[in-house]
Amino acid sequence: MMSENRSVVDTWIKGWALARGVAAPVVIPGGYRVQVGWPEQKERYVFAEITPAFTGLGNTIIEPWVFLKVCAHPDSVRAVLPSRWVIQPPGYMMITGLVPEDGGALAGGYHLKVELQLPVPVVNILTDSGELAASGRIAFVEDFAIYDRIATTAAHRRKGLASLVMKRLSAIARSRGITKGVLVATGEGQALYKTLGWKLYSLYTSAVIPANQ
Repeated sequence: MMSENRSVVDTWIKGWALARGVAAPVVIPGGYRVQVGWPEQKERYVFAEITPAFTGLGNTIIEPWVFLKVCAHPDSVRAVLPSRWVIQPPGYMMITGLVPEDGGALAGGYHLKVELQLPVPVVNILTDSGELAASGRIAFVEDFAIYDRIATTAAHRRKGLASLVMKRLSAIARSRGITKGVLVATGEGQALYKTLGWKLYSLYTSAVIPANQ
């Protein structure tokens, strides 16, 4: 099971880096390092499980805005990290098999804009006046579609827009012969993905040293 878990995590982080337009992950013992380069996320280390390498990084890293991320329960992560690390809101790695489905109807006043450029197709839902209401993107790694940046702006929630974005992204993936999907969801997002047939694969916990520590 752990080799399978490592494989899914490897695939996800490669796709995440593609979707975000950051440097490709670099293999380290037991995981990956990604030079993200954002003001509040300099780099991230991603692991499929808590390992000596993970705890070693936790003990030696002291600079802010470096993230440690691992498929483990928050309590387990908290137990092995020094107190300077702050555990972030829980994440949920989820997977699905991509099957044909009804795309659904778009509410009046909205229209789809689909950009099929590789390696990251993007689906946007705009209001008829041009305001961005919902969006999402996917990257492809082998036979997986990695879904990322699925979001609906506050004024346009509860209208089924995120579901339509997900279904359109899945149709794009299927058209390219992709058979599986993976993403990391927030607590709020996982409820939506469950309704679309996604299954929890693993808890996904992040920790960071903020600048004020």
